[in-house]
Amino acid sequence: MALMRITSPHAHGPMSTARVMQNVLLATVPGVIVLTHFFGFGTLVNIIWASILALAFEALALRLRKRPLGFYLGDYSALVTAVLLGIALPPYSPWWLIAVGIASSILLAKHLYGGLGYNPFNPAMVGYVVLLISFPVQMSSWAAPRGVGELPGLLDALQACFTPGNFDAVTMATPLDLLKQNNSLLMDDLWQQNVQFGRWAGIGWEWASLAFLAGGLWLLYQRVFTWHAPIAMLVALALTAALFYDGGSSASGGSPLFHLLSGATMFGAFFIITDPVSSAVSTRGRLVFGALIGLLVYLIRVYGNYPDAVAFAVLIMNFAAPFIDQYTQPRSYGHAARRENNE
Repeated sequence: MALMRITSPHAHGPMSTARVMQNVLLATVPGVIVLTHFFGFGTLVNIIWASILALAFEALALRLRKRPLGFYLGDYSALVTAVLLGIALPPYSPWWLIAVGIASSILLAKHLYGGLGYNPFNPAMVGYVVLLISFPVQMSSWAAPRGVGELPGLLDALQACFTPGNFDAVTMATPLDLLKQNNSLLMDDLWQQNVQFGRWAGIGWEWASLAFLAGGLWLLYQRVFTWHAPIAMLVALALTAALFYDGGSSASGGSPLFHLLSGATMFGAFFIITDPVSSAVSTRGRLVFGALIGLLVYLIRVYGNYPDAVAFAVLIMNFAAPFIDQYTQPRSYGHAARRENNE
């Protein structure tokens, strides 16, 4: 009898790979709605253009590798990568920036290693980091949120994407940027002098984080992934921020609530580090994997060169995931512990 030669993720029945990817796409909807409400149509245009490019690059790679197009395009993995990268990019990104990011994600991070199931790094985060290192100006141009600046319309968003030289958006530093650059103001003063700060973190960002939290909890309810990695990441980040929080001085690294609701924390915890291919596999391994990502996020945000650090932390731990699994494998059923064997 011939055996099927397939790679992870192994899912059968109602929880097939395509069904899992569809659930992930549905879970991003609340966050996308909130981002669109606060920042305009830029994120939506990012996602649509990224999805078109992802399907085109996926089809090209499959044709070059002589793989069936229908089967692999139907698993929705390319669309998930496109949506995740489109959400992570600043609204109103130019078309060429999105194209470079998607090409890096699909061609380099995914198909260069053999396709879905073989990629050691999260494809969306590879594309994001390539763009962040190569085009730091464009990657730091976040639009002003609702309540601070006038939101561009849909036609403006399309113009910003496809004719970026003819569009001038109102951009400003993110709360993480402001905290990173601050060296003289107390936290209360910094909060009062910058209109982009909201109640807990930043206007728009805090509510988007709560929306992604809601989507992530729904995925947990659907048993798309287990709680170990995301909860370990959030707890480790909160505990580290609480340990080093000094009450709000000019040298403060930010409160635990600020770090939990700023940047890509919730988005990364429930939609990025839960990737079944590039993360740790064992239960204890997921706990270690998530906790170390949370620790790295705080250290890079406060002491590193980049204000947000989820992508870098994830890629570093993707590299370490096989090592973590090696030392956190559960004991085989029926085998005594090594200590007991030596007695």
